[in-house]
Amino acid sequence: MSSSSLLHPPSHLSPATASQLSRQAPSILENSPGAISASVLQSVFSASETQELWTVYENLLLSCLRTHDDESAHLCLGRLVNRFGNDNERIMALKGLLKEATAPDDAALDLVLQEYDQILQVNPVNVPIAKRRAGLLRAMGRTSEAVNALSSLLDMSPTDAEAWAELADLYLAQGLYSQAVFAQEEVLILQPNAWNIHARLGEILLMAAKTSDAPKRLAEALKRFCRSIELCDNYLRGYYGLKLTTQQLLSEPSTRNSKLTESEEWSIPAASTLQKLDTVATEKLAEITRRNLAGEKDWQGYSDAEIAAARELLESHSAATVR
Repeated sequence: MSSSSLLHPPSHLSPATASQLSRQAPSILENSPGAISASVLQSVFSASETQELWTVYENLLLSCLRTHDDESAHLCLGRLVNRFGNDNERIMALKGLLKEATAPDDAALDLVLQEYDQILQVNPVNVPIAKRRAGLLRAMGRTSEAVNALSSLLDMSPTDAEAWAELADLYLAQGLYSQAVFAQEEVLILQPNAWNIHARLGEILLMAAKTSDAPKRLAEALKRFCRSIELCDNYLRGYYGLKLTTQQLLSEPSTRNSKLTESEEWSIPAASTLQKLDTVATEKLAEITRRNLAGEKDWQGYSDAEIAAARELLESHSAATVR
């Protein structure tokens, strides 16, 4: 396992990779500096300190929490505390996260939540703690409180794309599609060239189209998926969403032929164009799954669930074509 994995966000790592990193934790900790002075002057002249070192410690801590290696997680946190101090906002959030992960019951989680409230009373603009509080409320099933917490956070920090994305997910979980679309559009404003964000907005619009305003939402979903694969030629979710959207439009002539208002920015393409887009999506999904399953080096960044979903979609398409 390459140590370079520890320089990527742990949320992007598969469970298997996180497990392997966690098993390597004792060796990594043994061969890394255990204590570095918090003095800025001394750290400048310290040859052993690099930015990558602290990224490794933080990501290793998170990987260990995912695999319940609490002992190694505490060691990682201790080294970060020694370097940056207990008053560092990011350190405070990591300490809270460790308490959340090791809490034995809901009563212990309530105590962690109380600690977050106390910290925010002293410093209402502590963004890392505000995010942890919102995340904990969501994990505890207190959805409405989590929405309020994120709304307050965004009043304070309206350019926080991560908070907008979390809010979109909460709205989506409640079936509040219009609100979810709005929140996801805010993410897109902040990250206009993020292909995954375009695809995510397309997915939300595709779900929303099942409830109301189908022509408008499907047209917008198609636009978002097309933009996603324009920005990233091998993005599986973009092609997956594109195929789902084109299939729905091709199978529902009444929706495809609906008149959009003159104020709409983008109309639904003709059936011939939709068919071409469907063919492009089908061919690309087939290529991605084939080359991934063949073990080709540059085609291994997809999760097993994504590959399985793509294969199932292709098989259903083939079955429909045969019929």
